[in-house]
Amino acid sequence: MKEMITAGQIEECMLIEKDDAQAKHLMRFFKTAPGDYGEGDRFIGLKVPHTRLIIKESRLRVSLDEIRKLLYSQWHEIRLAGFLLLVEEMKANVPKKSDKEEDVKSARRAELARFYLSHARQANNWDLVDMSCPKILGTWLRYSPENVNILYRLAESDNLWEQRIAMVTNWMLIRDGIFKPTIDVATKLLDHPHDLIHKAVGWMLREMGKRDEIALEEYLSCHHGQMHRTTLRYAIEKLPEDRRRYWLKK
Repeated sequence: MKEMITAGQIEECMLIEKDDAQAKHLMRFFKTAPGDYGEGDRFIGLKVPHTRLIIKESRLRVSLDEIRKLLYSQWHEIRLAGFLLLVEEMKANVPKKSDKEEDVKSARRAELARFYLSHARQANNWDLVDMSCPKILGTWLRYSPENVNILYRLAESDNLWEQRIAMVTNWMLIRDGIFKPTIDVATKLLDHPHDLIHKAVGWMLREMGKRDEIALEEYLSCHHGQMHRTTLRYAIEKLPEDRRRYWLKK
């Protein structure tokens, strides 16, 4: 059995690679100035592929207690490392055909989902949300669809990041041809004032349309007048050119 790894060891490994010039670039890119959605966030200056390499060496060797410490780091990339470790934990508990350990795996998936939900607000930028929620919550809901109401509760949250989680989690369900949660959450969020939600809603509607253009156009017929322009543009991006022009004129 491989030796367990602590949050401190991971943080030390990441901080060695600190790059101030890259950190400044990331601070601008992720809108950390006063009044912006990422206000006050701090960066080491690591690119995502580098963080993933560290996770590859640590996967399934970090306890939830240690992952919790990573999620509450002041450093953006270290929080990302924590969420990516949770993704790896969930991947390891996806059932296989005739899986004799499915009962154990099912319990573990539920534990990981509860843990993620308890600390979801630490995914406090769009990249942290987008790289974690589909593969953690989305995977859990694929095998436990009776819990899908959690997305509706998140959509009604007063927290921007929980609201984005409610929308982007649907990516995994859309891949399985399950569209109702996407439609329901999108409708709840159509009047949202923030650009990051406009984009998330449009993105998931676009993913739905890639699998079922009729379902997308039926939704647009009912709701295009309520949509922010950004949402509409994202949603119709993969439609044929004549249909895109039609909806933009509408």
